[in-house]
Amino acid sequence: MLVASAAGAVKVASASRARYKRRMISGSCLCGDVGWEIDGPLQLMSHCHCSRCRKAHGAPFATYVATPADGFRLLRGRERIARHESSPGFFRAFCSRCGSVVPGDPFEAMVFVPAGCLDGDLGVRPLMHIFVASKAPWVELHDDLPRFDGYPPGYVAPALDELPARASQTTKPRGSCLCGGVAFVVEGEPVRWWQCHCGRCRKARGAAYASNLFTSAGGVRFLRGEDLAVSYKVPDAKYFMQVFCRACGSPLPRIDPSRDLAIIPAASLDDDPGARPRAHIFVGSKAPWDVISDDVPQYDTYPPQP
Repeated sequence: MLVASAAGAVKVASASRARYKRRMISGSCLCGDVGWEIDGPLQLMSHCHCSRCRKAHGAPFATYVATPADGFRLLRGRERIARHESSPGFFRAFCSRCGSVVPGDPFEAMVFVPAGCLDGDLGVRPLMHIFVASKAPWVELHDDLPRFDGYPPGYVAPALDELPARASQTTKPRGSCLCGGVAFVVEGEPVRWWQCHCGRCRKARGAAYASNLFTSAGGVRFLRGEDLAVSYKVPDAKYFMQVFCRACGSPLPRIDPSRDLAIIPAASLDDDPGARPRAHIFVGSKAPWDVISDDVPQYDTYPPQP
């Protein structure tokens, strides 16, 4: 997440307001219990690849936009919002019912909002990739947006170390949530890896898309914290369910014995699984600001199945 200094944020906000044409942007979590609106301006849209954002969103990167705090209104769901202190003094907010990342408290006159939870065309586009030095090994960048290993020049905030590596007692890829309360190992072979751009996935992860690795239902073994996993199923969906850590909100593997599948948020993995994404799906539903620039096959719905 891009965090500007107070002076820089206020200066940019004031300049933007002077030329901003008022428009209302709405957003909500997956279950709809938490909702908000923004009357702008939106600015500083960036893709963050830091390890904490990836864990919190269960996505290859988190996309945030900033808005002046006086242009942001929480409409409902304050009592649903849970918080996790992911680094000293910095709290990440999520819906305690469905696990969606939601906007947190204002920081130095600005509110940073997960773009995946916003509705419609925002009227802005991503400006940069940040913390690229921390990106997942399976993420490849093919667009021409500026890239920065940390914060871009001109933005002052405390630098954070990578999440500490955990000792391994297996050669299989391991995974965990942001707080570390849940840990697992993927012992099954990958059967598919899809990057889904549907509206449900965007709301669930608060990101451009969800990237899920699939294996057999018995292919995931929890090492600890299975009791921290809670789930939310979309009422009118046949299968769609979000599983997340109730302590930190991080998306977790979902085990579906009825289809003999385990659906693993790829960004929850601590190790390189070796496999790579095989398809972008539901690209007909992708956000207007989401640009696919790689050569992974694209499908408007599901890819043809053998």
